[in-house]
Amino acid sequence: MPLPKPPTKRADMLTADDFASQPKPVKKTSKGTKRLAPEPTAPVLAPPMLELVKPKSASSAPIVNEKDAAMTAPAAAAQGKAKVSTAPSGRKRKPTDSGPAKLFVLDTNVLLHDPMSLYRFEEHDIYLPMITLEELDGHKKGMTEVARNARQVSRELDALATDAGQHRQLDPVAGIQLSKNGHVEAGGKLYFQTTAMAVQLPMGLPQGKADNQILGVVQALREQHPSREVVLVSKDINMRIKARAMGLPAEDYFNDKTLEDGDLLYTGVLTLPSDFWERHAKGMESWTQGGQTFYRVSGPLVPALMVNQFVYLEAPGSTPWYGKVTEITGKHAVLKTVKDYTTPKNGVWGVTARNREQNFALNLLMDPECDFVTLTGSAGTGKTLMTLAAALSQVLDDRRYTEVIVTRVTVPVGEDIGFLPGTEEEKMSPWMGAFDDNLEVLARSDNSAGEWGRAATNELVRSKIKIKSMNFMRGRTFLNKFVIIDEAQNLTPKQMKTLITRAGPGTKIICMGNLAQIDTPYLTEGSSGLTYAVDKFKGWPHSGHVTLARGERSRLADFASEVL
Repeated sequence: MPLPKPPTKRADMLTADDFASQPKPVKKTSKGTKRLAPEPTAPVLAPPMLELVKPKSASSAPIVNEKDAAMTAPAAAAQGKAKVSTAPSGRKRKPTDSGPAKLFVLDTNVLLHDPMSLYRFEEHDIYLPMITLEELDGHKKGMTEVARNARQVSRELDALATDAGQHRQLDPVAGIQLSKNGHVEAGGKLYFQTTAMAVQLPMGLPQGKADNQILGVVQALREQHPSREVVLVSKDINMRIKARAMGLPAEDYFNDKTLEDGDLLYTGVLTLPSDFWERHAKGMESWTQGGQTFYRVSGPLVPALMVNQFVYLEAPGSTPWYGKVTEITGKHAVLKTVKDYTTPKNGVWGVTARNREQNFALNLLMDPECDFVTLTGSAGTGKTLMTLAAALSQVLDDRRYTEVIVTRVTVPVGEDIGFLPGTEEEKMSPWMGAFDDNLEVLARSDNSAGEWGRAATNELVRSKIKIKSMNFMRGRTFLNKFVIIDEAQNLTPKQMKTLITRAGPGTKIICMGNLAQIDTPYLTEGSSGLTYAVDKFKGWPHSGHVTLARGERSRLADFASEVL
């Protein structure tokens, strides 16, 4: 039987005759194939129309279907009486309240800190004072991170403002839909200041300062829109203080924070309960491979485990057990015993672990399947020494990597001493004092070669270590390199992404830092790039993280870290 003719136009429906003329369905039985009788032809109905019906408790009103509501919404919005949302379709977060959307006035530092902050306010609207655009224009020149962010914000605003109106004219009253560029998570509108506002600031505030002009805009907007909540968003603490002193609501920009509390950061280590083996022994399998014992367990603790997470069980009167999660499949997890680097026979370039966390860290640093490792901890926990020892062992002894590349953020603790002479490596050498100190420790541990042998070893070691500046990392690709990023707590999430994406085949990246020693303005423990990397990479089979808790530098350094 021939098939019906294809539709001649888009979204055309089959007629009842064409539908009935299709081949009859076939049913297979034990006696053979049987053709079913055709079902009676059902009349073709029009597609159902969705309707918005008010609750019975509300006053009676005519029913409005979805098509009519979408057509009448812009007109109602122009009169300030719109009750039908015109936000873009898609999966959106349910608003926390049923009142009018908030109006957020953004300070310039918010845009310079996060160029995509325009799309982070969900269903609420954004208002940009004209002085904010002037400050953006003043920061766009240069090669710094701030200048790049200013140029990106300008491009985003230009894309939003282009063809905003029906006749290629921007309507300042209607605003611009923030979702027009494909950011469906932004359901609000963008408004620009196009007219001067009658502002009366306190006598103590200078009228010409940019921060005070923004405060005046917030005050005027609150008077113009008494029914809406107008909130100033700024990264400047002093500006928020001045706003609250004037009775204006002000908030910090929280969207850049990965965690609200730094204590909730993933540590990479989990203590097993004392009855772990009793509760997870049902159906357990164990085998030995490569000198390590593997256990496949199932139980209530399996959903809380992550790949490459270290677990341990220490009970008084029994031998402690240390393991690592290597695989999670459904309700089963595979644990394996870790290599013991606390003994001299397993020492790495003469360095042995002095505590439990250092042993876990060396297992990650020496694992060729682990491409990205993050180490956090206070001063004196051995981050730099262990990382440098693992790097030299795998570059010179195992020849797994060709060389070591070291970089760090050049943020001074105190006043800047000015420009440094010399080449790139000579300019970076004052920032790498920690690596020079650890190289001396590693060279001093070899007493069998004599003075000449140690000197030759030092020359060989330094020839395999390259010190690079972060300013020239964009566009590079590292092949079979052991990359060490020191002081990573001073990196922004964007800078961290720039460095990690430089990794080519066979490259291992180590990020070290102390979240309690952040020297960069506008960065906190929750918004640091190191925190961002730890949170995003947890559970990935080729990454690992360990928080080093106990200092091993000296009793003076340990006591100072606790009391100062």
